[in-house]
Amino acid sequence: MSLAEKLSSLPTCPGCYLHKDAHGTVIYVGKAKNLRHRVRSYFQSSRHHDPKTQALVAHIAEIEFIVTDTEVEALVLESNLIKQYKPRYNVLLKDDKQYPHLKLTLNEPFPRVIKTRRVLNDGALYHGPYLPASLAHQTLRLVNQMFQLRTCDIEIDGKRDRPCLEYHIKRCLGPCVRELCGPAEYAEAVRDVKLFFEGKNKQLVAELQARMERAAEELRFEQAARYRDQLRLIERLGETQKMMLKDAADVDIFGYHRDGARLALQLFTMREGRIIGRREFFWEDLPPGDDFDPAAFLGEALTQYYALGNYVPHEVHAPHDFADRDVLEAFLSARRSAKVRILTPQRGQKRELIELVERNARVAFDQRFRTLKPDLADVLDELTDLLALPRFPARIECFDISHIQGAEAVASLVVFENGQPAKDEYRKFRIKTATGGDDFAAMREVVGRRYARLLREEKHLPDLVIVDGGKGQLSAAAQALRELDLEALPLASIAKREELIFVKGRESDPLRLERHSPLLHLIQAIRDEAHRFAVTFHRQRRTLRDFDSELLAIPGIGPKLKNRLLRNLGSLENIRRAGIAELTPFVGVQRARAIWQHFHPETPAADA
Repeated sequence: MSLAEKLSSLPTCPGCYLHKDAHGTVIYVGKAKNLRHRVRSYFQSSRHHDPKTQALVAHIAEIEFIVTDTEVEALVLESNLIKQYKPRYNVLLKDDKQYPHLKLTLNEPFPRVIKTRRVLNDGALYHGPYLPASLAHQTLRLVNQMFQLRTCDIEIDGKRDRPCLEYHIKRCLGPCVRELCGPAEYAEAVRDVKLFFEGKNKQLVAELQARMERAAEELRFEQAARYRDQLRLIERLGETQKMMLKDAADVDIFGYHRDGARLALQLFTMREGRIIGRREFFWEDLPPGDDFDPAAFLGEALTQYYALGNYVPHEVHAPHDFADRDVLEAFLSARRSAKVRILTPQRGQKRELIELVERNARVAFDQRFRTLKPDLADVLDELTDLLALPRFPARIECFDISHIQGAEAVASLVVFENGQPAKDEYRKFRIKTATGGDDFAAMREVVGRRYARLLREEKHLPDLVIVDGGKGQLSAAAQALRELDLEALPLASIAKREELIFVKGRESDPLRLERHSPLLHLIQAIRDEAHRFAVTFHRQRRTLRDFDSELLAIPGIGPKLKNRLLRNLGSLENIRRAGIAELTPFVGVQRARAIWQHFHPETPAADA
């Protein structure tokens, strides 16, 4: 069917429609209460469309549609199709992954709490993100201390003879030994962590109080003491949190800041009246100026967010009303099995909260798009998590190779301490064994030479080694470390064009950071400094080679006289500027005249 025939045959029921371009690529997904009216409206000349819609219509070559029974079904289907096709003209919700979350692994028989930067739809419970990243470490220590879930990754079958040290220092319940902790007791601790992450502290306190009293009545005093300590910790946490609303409601509060085509959307999650977390989302390709429709944007963004399976609160507060708000309310109410309201407060405390979220959105916007200088400690902490380093990368060493078609091959080593260049520690290498422009052999040589010397001199090794290049350079450096029994030394590489980060042991799964990430900027700065230092040294060597060739081309001047001149006059430039009288003591009058005349062919020797 032609496009016109499809438009005339569209049904009048609810559903989703997919616009495709001439190549068959889905470029837009939408939902409609009446498919015929909605889809045909795109092609009516009497309708005023914004520039984005005009561009969309110009590229539509084909239309597909899917019929649903209700608008709510169309809303859910639309979100799934957007997630599947990622159409160019839809608002795509992209969660920022640069901050860590805590993950309760409910998809494991004996769940753990671990730190992660990847939020997956894997059945686990995620809490965060944590800003700054160091807060995740603190919270993880607190959770381990309070609830004592296991921290190991061994298979738990209850058949071990004795627990590890974590049990003895009261950081684990010991489920690996059946007599110490059974599945029911462990499941109770997991449920407590879940309540804690969801911000349901009142319910958690009530349950712990009841368990403590019951354990005391049954003369299980050690267990009662553990519940008492948990209560004290939770109460101490509650004292440090500010009550934001008088009614203890579960509310999600959205706010955004936009400048041109870029936008930062901020979400504050409030549970039982307390702000317990926030999330950030960013866009870079929105319609600029007056063509941006905040109501349409918020409608699409909120629909996608809740369709991903995120927790549904009692209320959602947004800075603008939007179309299909009643449809989204019906969808959320069905998911929660209770009435959910989407409000647009105009005054009072609720409006002040939205303004607070919008101020935070502006800060997030500035940090991401205006490249404010980030806290290097937080960036390095993020690097620790990203590369799964065994320790904080206080000292990073980076290598680069430089040559022109194999000639005058050199290497550089730059050192960064706590994110800052330590120029006194920089080193230069002349490639001795690798020939013919073999970058891999050159990298293997300099990495081997560097760390063989550190081992001989019993000096401290770096916390992380970075090499400039791809998997080939990484493999060469890894081979050099392996020959020195330094396989445990963390090693990574960064490729110039794709800006991919390859990590030793995970070469098949390179990391690609977002181009505005402060962490990527730091790694690029280290790589670029190594490249600059290598190129500078290579140019010096090339200049020396060219001048040596020129000097040795003078009749009567050989390597010994060349070295004598350099040793006494100090530099090649001094030889060029020296007069005959200054050259004579080292090479004699005749050769001094020849050297001077070579560099000053237009001037008679008598004027020297």
